[in-house]
Amino acid sequence: MGEENHTFVAEFIFLGLSQDLQTQILLFILFLIIYLLTVLGNLLITILIFMDSRLHTPMYFFLRNLSFTDLCFSTSIVPQVLVHFLVKRKTISFFGCMTQIIVFLLVGGTECALLAVMSYDRYVAVCKPLHYSTVMTQQVCIQLVIGSWASGALVSLVDTTFTFQLPYQGQNIINHYFCEPPALLKLASADTYSTEMAIFAMGVVILLAPVSLILVSYWNIISTVIQMQSGEGRLKAFSTCGSHLIVVVLFYGSGIFTYMWPNSKTTEEWDKMISVFYTVVTPMLNPIIYSLRNKDVKGSLRKLTGRKSSSQRQ
Repeated sequence: MGEENHTFVAEFIFLGLSQDLQTQILLFILFLIIYLLTVLGNLLITILIFMDSRLHTPMYFFLRNLSFTDLCFSTSIVPQVLVHFLVKRKTISFFGCMTQIIVFLLVGGTECALLAVMSYDRYVAVCKPLHYSTVMTQQVCIQLVIGSWASGALVSLVDTTFTFQLPYQGQNIINHYFCEPPALLKLASADTYSTEMAIFAMGVVILLAPVSLILVSYWNIISTVIQMQSGEGRLKAFSTCGSHLIVVVLFYGSGIFTYMWPNSKTTEEWDKMISVFYTVVTPMLNPIIYSLRNKDVKGSLRKLTGRKSSSQRQ
């Protein structure tokens, strides 16, 4: 327990994911592999889309932005967690904690909006193919991405302001592995009801609204696909929709559980495991599910590696 006094907290201490040394070493190796795959996968997608003119389409424009948010999302949390696996005292300064929450909510909120934008893009492509080029113009795509970042910024501003306007005195031990508003609220030295309501309201804006749009988009896509004559086209569309919906369930499901029920009766260990899904696992899965299974991306990768090997032979 932290000291019970009335001095304002200068730093927070994390209990982390495990207290057992052997488990921490195993988790360090696992998280390091996942983080390296996340960085390599998302960097590869960004480079391929930038270099191959065939991938200069709205869908890949959104994917490039998704890869960037995944990189930022993972980097705002995982490197610090890796360091904490190797040290006994896992601390973060008060302002370090605030910075982590600002960045984490900004890129996390942006990713929520971007996934909804991408589902709308797929809806137009599948359900209104003849209007696709007139609906998804370059200007519209840029506006949708700016809107996504603006949504993330709004959520970050509101949640961070409400979380840090509360006093934090004495108790400074967070039973979590990074700074996250629901975990931090448990240490506040004042009533947290208004902050919880603000976080809930932002959850409706950035979690429930996008996931509703995604489900409506995919419902329309599936309805259109069922009417297709081609069995191969049907299978391909179902495969794409299925993989996308796996990410949606993992990312939004775990996010909704944490932010829409911040004071739920689940154990703190369970809360930590849920957070791992959207902070560590999903940023690694996104490039695999959205891009690396894609025929165009595979072709672009072969073209890039083929170009490199032929230049080396010369």
